[in-house]
Amino acid sequence: MKRTETFLPHKVIRTDREDGTILLASAHPLGPVVRRTGDWLHRWAGEAPDRVFLAERSGAGWRSESYAAALQKVRALAASLLARGLGADTPILILSGNGVDHGLLALAGQYAGIPTVPVAEQYSLIHGAHGRLRHAVELVRPAMAYTIDAQQYGEALDLDCFDGIEIVASHPHGRPGVTAFETLLQGDGSVDLDAAFDAVTPDTVAKILMTSGSTSSPKGVLTTQGMMCVNQAQLAAAMPFLGERPPRIVDWLPWNHVFGGSHNFNMMLASGGTLYIDDGKPVPGLFERTVENLGLVTGTLSFNVPVGYGMLLKALKADAALRRRFFEDLDLVFYAGASLPQEIWQGFEAMAMEIKGEVPLITTSWGLTETAPAVMLQHEPIDRSGVVGVPLPGSEIKLLPDADLRCEVRVKGPNVMPGYYEAPDKTAEAFDEEGFFLTGDAMVFVDPGDADKGMKFDGRISEDFKLLTGTWVRAAQLRIDMLACLSPLAADLVITGADRTEIGVMIFPNMAELRAEGFSNAEQGGALSDPMLLGEIHRRLAERAREVSGSSTRVARAIVLAEPPSMPEGEMTAKGNLNFRKVLTRRADLLARLYADSDACVTTI
Repeated sequence: MKRTETFLPHKVIRTDREDGTILLASAHPLGPVVRRTGDWLHRWAGEAPDRVFLAERSGAGWRSESYAAALQKVRALAASLLARGLGADTPILILSGNGVDHGLLALAGQYAGIPTVPVAEQYSLIHGAHGRLRHAVELVRPAMAYTIDAQQYGEALDLDCFDGIEIVASHPHGRPGVTAFETLLQGDGSVDLDAAFDAVTPDTVAKILMTSGSTSSPKGVLTTQGMMCVNQAQLAAAMPFLGERPPRIVDWLPWNHVFGGSHNFNMMLASGGTLYIDDGKPVPGLFERTVENLGLVTGTLSFNVPVGYGMLLKALKADAALRRRFFEDLDLVFYAGASLPQEIWQGFEAMAMEIKGEVPLITTSWGLTETAPAVMLQHEPIDRSGVVGVPLPGSEIKLLPDADLRCEVRVKGPNVMPGYYEAPDKTAEAFDEEGFFLTGDAMVFVDPGDADKGMKFDGRISEDFKLLTGTWVRAAQLRIDMLACLSPLAADLVITGADRTEIGVMIFPNMAELRAEGFSNAEQGGALSDPMLLGEIHRRLAERAREVSGSSTRVARAIVLAEPPSMPEGEMTAKGNLNFRKVLTRRADLLARLYADSDACVTTI
């Protein structure tokens, strides 16, 4: 039987109120929900004790932990934490990236009712980003901080905000005062571990996830056991193939984000699957490691961001053996973070048909850190990118349409956070009078007459702006269109034009592609000045201008920035997303040049 026959069909209940508000919910039942994440671990340690749960690269192969071994180590770690007096009010800060020890410690905290707070490793490793790290420490006041390597993270550990906090490291390197992770693995028989586990409820906070801080100071999202357990039940209901066989992923997505750390990590744990930690990334110099890892093992599910899939598609085209290994067992291609370019989508479709004669589910979902994360999912097969689907079972969507049928999106359900950590005012501001979470996102129906066809993401409401003419510009969708127009020359870009007469773009270039195309990196005052490069951008903008009409979508000016976005200066978040307001503020001189009457570094049409 083809796996495409096991997908749950869309079945949406739509309610239209007299005031124009629309409510959407799934007609499918939610299904059983476990009480806490430790229940999954106990289940699979009993049913599949020798199956690999977590694995990371070690030398030429993998260091792996089976479900039985993971449960044993999680219980030992949890006992050691409890013996130190840690509890619900004494979180554990995790500084380093994905790793087996990181995963075991996080599960140990959840097992004992002790929240963990994973933060972006860049906050520790980039000197200029230490302010973000200090903010997290001062906000959650951890009793313990973990890192894989005390020497590598030494500069961060020297910050005075860590005074009085126990530091634990898998590799202490003899650093004074650092507890070896192996010491925690010895456990402690003086505590009643089973009683502590029994006391964990769906309302127990499992972790505190820091928001990206792209629009304000990062907030701590209280993520409960119930939120995570419900979300996996929702996903399992919508994708029955997850229960047909244990899934397997080779995944790099960072665990300090909800996508990698809650969605993907918990999907493997809930389904009895295996997570091979990919220590590569979709950036030059690190993607080669991803290809090497996929040469050792491939997944039944694939998760990535669009730029990662673009790089992967090139690698698969160049390696027939890897192409066959990648597709022969594949059930799912899941993209997130942005819309997948249609040519990449079609490239994966063609390869899948070549290898196995059918196409896996190529899809995406929509959600936020505050929703654990998945709220909507396109769980029926579709032939195009950009559709985020329909509500998952158990979630309720409130839509507030405007005159153009663009809808503000609000959410209610058991996967929605109870609030922000120690921020009652921000929590109160985040919900409406009916208890729906204010997401700030906008969507449009694929077919206004048929909710089962799903919805398309249409940007952040706060990113929209008006031209001087009073015309609204939907900046988020326009940014996606312009990235496609300028691919692969543009790595990212910022849409400009608020209170001006024309729309412009400030382009962060893909320097590797510019070099490959023979363009120079000559610059004048922070902007690239190669006339051949500017000529090519002009050609593309002019060609696009002939195809679009209206001042709300016509991009008339462009400047190419010489300096990449700065994380220390707040222009880029740990997720790799641009903070548009910060870019425009920090580079106000370049923004002014973009709209000057004449500048050698600006192209206009």
